[in-house]
Amino acid sequence: MPPRIKVRRRRRTKIIATLGPATSSVEVLTRLFLAGADVFRLNFSHGTHEDHAARIAMIRALEHRIERPIGILADVQGPKLRVGRFSAGRVQLQTGQSFQLDLNSTPGDATRVNLPHPEIIEAAAVGATLLLDDGKLRLRVLRKRSDMLETQVTVGGLLSDHKGVNVPDVVLPIPALTDKDRLDLAFALEHGVDFIGLSFVQRPEDVAEAKAIIGDRAWIMTKMEKPQALENLEEIIRLSDAVMVARGDLGVELPPEEVPLAQKRIVRAARQAGKPVVVATQMLESMISAPAPTRAEASDVATAVFDGADAVMLSGETAVGQFPYEAVNMMDRIVARVEQDPGWRSMIETSRPEPEHSVADAIAAAARQVAHTLGAAMICTFTESGSTALRAARERPEPPVLSLTPSAATARRLAVVWGVHAVVSSDTHSMGETIVRATKLAQQEGFAASGSDVVVIAGIPFGVPGTTNALQVARVK
Repeated sequence: MPPRIKVRRRRRTKIIATLGPATSSVEVLTRLFLAGADVFRLNFSHGTHEDHAARIAMIRALEHRIERPIGILADVQGPKLRVGRFSAGRVQLQTGQSFQLDLNSTPGDATRVNLPHPEIIEAAAVGATLLLDDGKLRLRVLRKRSDMLETQVTVGGLLSDHKGVNVPDVVLPIPALTDKDRLDLAFALEHGVDFIGLSFVQRPEDVAEAKAIIGDRAWIMTKMEKPQALENLEEIIRLSDAVMVARGDLGVELPPEEVPLAQKRIVRAARQAGKPVVVATQMLESMISAPAPTRAEASDVATAVFDGADAVMLSGETAVGQFPYEAVNMMDRIVARVEQDPGWRSMIETSRPEPEHSVADAIAAAARQVAHTLGAAMICTFTESGSTALRAARERPEPPVLSLTPSAATARRLAVVWGVHAVVSSDTHSMGETIVRATKLAQQEGFAASGSDVVVIAGIPFGVPGTTNALQVARVK
């Protein structure tokens, strides 16, 4: 039997890679993981259930072979709001002209088109802005009836069949989960994915609805892509297990100058709440067709790392790009280099949120301080649900966090969490047994040498979730 491949990342910030036609073989998948991908994303806007099932099977086979937990994110599509068809397939809209959106299914022309979404017509007020084709065209509502909106084109351009519609000014009475999403959700949960990427969230109720369906079968990763969600940011984060800054869709509905500020606000709020936060979309976009990124893209990745994001994500770069391995390798290199810089540690220290007033948070904060004072090789947590590891990671300690858990599902979910190296390990029943296990695994996993100090935090009595209340320093023999 070949020896186990030891995988120890040289960085704290995790990497998510999207799978697609460019990454559908065992060989490519293995290369991406070894290059640095910690979590694989399945985009349910594309591909069949058979495609996704095959990729899930490959990921789990790889996980078994290398004996490392790998997270799987199933990103459901959400409502797609689109105009209807044109008799000529496309039209040219001129700035200043009138243009009508209505419920008439007749193919459109340069004066009108079908808008098969009565909810938009009902919700849009006079003066509201409508964005078409990812914001390339802009309309302003002049008048409305129950079956139509009369608008003025404020930014013209070419408009073709079934292009998207965004309404940034209003909360639409549309649920975040469509019938397709519910089928995809059932499939994903049946196949044991670890995260559900929830699209089109506008209100806390959208997350609560998904939570009622998903329960504890997966973590909900809410995609922050609607300006309306920012108005309820703290409550949405509270209801979510993790959040994603989905800058592509967010950038359509927000002015470009607002997107970086929204990103920083979301990352800061998620860190305050101790919830994993992912920065996504167009991070190394040019690597879809080029073997190296632009300098601006490298700086963009670095900014997310300096902000303290738990993970950064690749989308088209690995799903359909010509250089998927190079994209993951480049992101790994950028992240690792930033984390070696003294300025990065200074930024992390100054942006650390205050601990909450609880025993568990006090223990996690103390573990970070003790590890810093002693120069400990690592912090070790024992956790059933992942909550102890999340608290330790929230402190952004200097040494890595080795998280031991009896649950494979928990270990996979922790693959997205900053600084955490999760290992599936059987339960312990005493602090003495815990210390022995922690020091042994710290050495086996390559984090600590003989004579190194290890800070161990756990909950007593053992096996009771949410009881982090004990800290002890041990020396590796």
